[in-house]
Amino acid sequence: MIRTINVKEEVLIQIQIIGDLSYAWYIVDNYTRYMQNLIKKDPGLVKKLRATFLKLGSALDLPLVRIGEAGTEDFRSVSECYSKALVSYVRKVLQIIPQSMFSLLEEIVKVLTHDMVEVPTRLDKDKLKDYAQLTERYKVAKLTHAISVFTDGMLMMKSTLVGVIKIDPKKLLEDGIRKELVTRVAAAFHNALVFNQKGVSNDLPQVLLRLSSKTDGFRRSFEYIQDYLNIFGLKMWQEEVMRIINYNVEQECNTFLRQKVFDWQSLYQSQHIPIPRFPPIDESQTFIGRLARQLLNITNPTMTLYVDPVKTWYDMKTNEEVLNSSIFGKIVDALEPFGLQGLDRLYCFMIVTELQRFTKASTKLILSDKAAMTQLQNTMRTLHPHSKTVENPAKFYPPLITKFAKFSSSLTYFILRVGQIQILRQQISLTLHSLAKFESKQLVTAVETLNNALVANVTSHYTLDHVTPTDSLYEITPYLGACGLTQPLLQVYSTFKDIPMLPLLLFLHLHGHVTKLQYNTQCDLLVPSRRAADPLDPVVFNVGLSTILRQFPSEYLVEFQELCAQYISSYSAAGTTPSTPITLLKQFSDCSNSSVLLTRDCVPNNVLNTHVPK
Repeated sequence: MIRTINVKEEVLIQIQIIGDLSYAWYIVDNYTRYMQNLIKKDPGLVKKLRATFLKLGSALDLPLVRIGEAGTEDFRSVSECYSKALVSYVRKVLQIIPQSMFSLLEEIVKVLTHDMVEVPTRLDKDKLKDYAQLTERYKVAKLTHAISVFTDGMLMMKSTLVGVIKIDPKKLLEDGIRKELVTRVAAAFHNALVFNQKGVSNDLPQVLLRLSSKTDGFRRSFEYIQDYLNIFGLKMWQEEVMRIINYNVEQECNTFLRQKVFDWQSLYQSQHIPIPRFPPIDESQTFIGRLARQLLNITNPTMTLYVDPVKTWYDMKTNEEVLNSSIFGKIVDALEPFGLQGLDRLYCFMIVTELQRFTKASTKLILSDKAAMTQLQNTMRTLHPHSKTVENPAKFYPPLITKFAKFSSSLTYFILRVGQIQILRQQISLTLHSLAKFESKQLVTAVETLNNALVANVTSHYTLDHVTPTDSLYEITPYLGACGLTQPLLQVYSTFKDIPMLPLLLFLHLHGHVTKLQYNTQCDLLVPSRRAADPLDPVVFNVGLSTILRQFPSEYLVEFQELCAQYISSYSAAGTTPSTPITLLKQFSDCSNSSVLLTRDCVPNNVLNTHVPK
């Protein structure tokens, strides 16, 4: 003690200079690989590395001395900056522990998925030995013990003050596990959801089956080892999978936005637990985009026919089943319910884009051709009011329909595209709703009751002056989407400027496609005619037409209904002629009525009875 007191100040300065570790700031990364190899062999070395990390903290002293002497206010911010850099290095060194844990976890996944057989709830004692699987269980126990050793090694470091930041080893371990989980799951999604680009081969069920087997193994193994790691494994799994899905949906939706959402703006990207980005394989930016476009390719309305009662798509040429609603359950198995929600959100962006293109194309068609605009105006004056019948409709309608059906042929693609995506969104909503009612019936009931109350409150706002609408509508929307309590066919995606004569143009465009259809009495639905050169799905066409009319003022839909009713009433009053056979009249009646009946949830029955003759 006396000798320590007699140490001269010069000696202390020399010791400080010799022990200065500032130079190590630039070369310490060269030793990272050696540190990680030692930790991999003996996780207990983490406790000894704690001294190394503390010594590295002394590298902050030199740049902070002069700042402290100057008495500036930047001392704290500079300290935090250097401390964060040092903490990042500590995370980098210790990331070998989660990586080693996941290497062992992959072996556990293989054993649990392929080797071990689940024990049934009821088992005869004679078969107990067959289900014992002692070798496999010993292997799983050995791997689990190795993982727990890595966990103990990390926790032995205890809380450490690095610079001005305190490191919690448990939080460090959890972040490391999350980072490794995100890296591996994102890579699995990216590598699995790759489809055959040559032709339209329906390999989607097989791809989803392989991916669901892999994700199920991950989930089961996490549930198995969560107690040994002292973490909430299932919660961690759901949070990170949701973050991966939402981030990839966000990046895919960037292709439809003028103002992109960058990583530093994203709510789902993290600096410590980053979600990896992969180079695009095709026109899609992410795996969720490839899945969405693969569904669109398989359910192409010019090649398949959708039968709503059985929720199935059939090939128009061979009449074989192409896809059914069970595919959405397989998507849930592979990507969790978050995958379906993300798919639904992406489809909303696609619909808005197609509606914008339709509006631009139809406006250009009507306004660019003055002769066509004048003829449409004259036709509208002739048909007004729509309650009257047209004299000699067999001579009045066919020339108009022949001319404007070709004139507006470019609109068919947009109508079919919107209708196709709407039907897919409807199937997604039905799948989410049935899943939510089965898994969480009380939540669905509560959300549905709250939604009805909010709708009643909004309705009262227009009848009672003292009732004001609430902001809870924005808060409940995510819950409605998650529970499948949405109605895509009644949704208004965006508001557009008025397009003159649009209801009449769509009415004539609809009739131009009626001759390509025939009524199937056995199935009680419209199907494409075998003689049609370019067949299309009438259900998809009508859904698209109804959705487009809903984006404009309600008068457009009413006028379209009145034009359909006037056409049918005029031919009924004039009597059928050889140029207008009764079968064609019935086809058009069914086709036009279906466009009206798609809106039955918001159009009163008295309105339907007024516009559509029986």
